Amino acid sequence: MSTVTAKPRAGRGATLGRYAAVVPFFGFLTVFLLVPTITVVVGAFLDGDGGFTWGNVEALTSEGATSALGNSLVLAGSTAAIGAVLGGLLAYLVVSLGEESLLRRTTLSVCGVLAQFGGVTLAFAFIALIGGAGVLTEILRTSAGIDIFGSGWLYGLRGLIVVYVYFQIPLMVIVFTPALAGLRPQWREAATNLGATTWQFWRHVGFPLLTPPFLGGALLLFANAFAAYATAAVLVSQGNPITPLFIRSALTSEVLLGQANLGFALALQMIVVVSVVMAGYALLLRRAARWMT
Repeated sequence: MSTVTAKPRAGRGATLGRYAAVVPFFGFLTVFLLVPTITVVVGAFLDGDGGFTWGNVEALTSEGATSALGNSLVLAGSTAAIGAVLGGLLAYLVVSLGEESLLRRTTLSVCGVLAQFGGVTLAFAFIALIGGAGVLTEILRTSAGIDIFGSGWLYGLRGLIVVYVYFQIPLMVIVFTPALAGLRPQWREAATNLGATTWQFWRHVGFPLLTPPFLGGALLLFANAFAAYATAAVLVSQGNPITPLFIRSALTSEVLLGQANLGFALALQMIVVVSVVMAGYALLLRRAARWMT
């Protein structure tokens, strides 16, 4: 006669303990993501007296708001494209060094630092290097008679593109390296045994597999540049060439008073754009995970 031994059930205390472990995380999301998002959404549809209005949303079609949005899209799109291409090439070179390479580990570590090197510090570094009285500007001006500063391009949209590329490239290296490392040597060996050339391997195997993570990394770079604020706030002291600076002006301007709710509407516009981009990134990442795992 056989007996069946029942497995002990986990107690209610153990179940509650597992849920309690994630309470701080959800508390963090609530305070720093959910509450600000709700505040922005609600404030976008309120006037100065707290009444409902469509005026803030309608103001998004004004010349200033559409110009700022267009410049933000150009800034994010151009730096994402440049960063994705150059960062992808650098990631390929890093992966080709081998897992035990000291240069590979050093490069990835440096990229991890540079990807987070932004804000006031990055803006000051470029001002000190190629600003009106920057080190490189003065060297080229006195030795070769070349004025790279020109009419002050560093403090406009072109300058923001150059500065943003500085942290976009290392960010792409970090994001894209795992995908390149996931290309198994056995796949290339199998293609070679079947008579495929190097170009045929990349055309029919490598590129199709790497396209989703590459495009996903580019979308991540787009969202990163589209929402960046601190670096632009330091470089551009006058005017509102991009949406984050337009929001700053709406919230803090001493000339145009009562525009705080317009700032909420602009922020809501940014939330919509970033949400669409990140949804595309999530879909591409899920597709890439099919073969990476």
